[in-house]
Amino acid sequence: MKYEVVQPNQYYHIYNQGNNKENLFIEEKNYTYFLKLLKNHILPIANIHCYCLLPNHFHLLIKTKHNLESKIISQGFSNLFNAYAKAINKMYNRTGSLFKRKFSRIRITDEVYFKNLVLYIHTNAEHHQITKDFRRYPHSSYHAYLSNKKTSIFTDYVLDTFDGKSNFEYAHIQKKVFIEAKYTLK
Repeated sequence: MKYEVVQPNQYYHIYNQGNNKENLFIEEKNYTYFLKLLKNHILPIANIHCYCLLPNHFHLLIKTKHNLESKIISQGFSNLFNAYAKAINKMYNRTGSLFKRKFSRIRITDEVYFKNLVLYIHTNAEHHQITKDFRRYPHSSYHAYLSNKKTSIFTDYVLDTFDGKSNFEYAHIQKKVFIEAKYTLK
């Protein structure tokens, strides 16, 4: 697979999974540690708009900063994944690759795809039947959009794209109805 070079001032869907579909997050403290590393390594190179961390994979929606070289952006991601893999390997006395491959990335070029991706990321835990209700899943940025607390998630652009918080919530509920119907028909 050929990987596109991550460019400055672009929106990207970033995702990866555990090697051999192993869990990346074994216990609660792993999620917290990954988010800490995400803030340390990714916020200097990109704005984080959405995330969802599932036991064996994760999704991010980011916008890279405009004033950085591609090499610096890629190094930030490399630092994140290497730091996390080393910590997990040490903590659980394991060796070898934690992640399946280099991180996958898809450049987002239109608003429709952007909005659908926000919904996909936030409802991903329900889609994979990890929870019955994505709104209760704790390892997602969905809650940052509903809270008035200060957050490192860049919510303004997403809320503007959905024409406000109430439309944002409504779109997510409609996506939930679609997911429930999909699994009911099986």
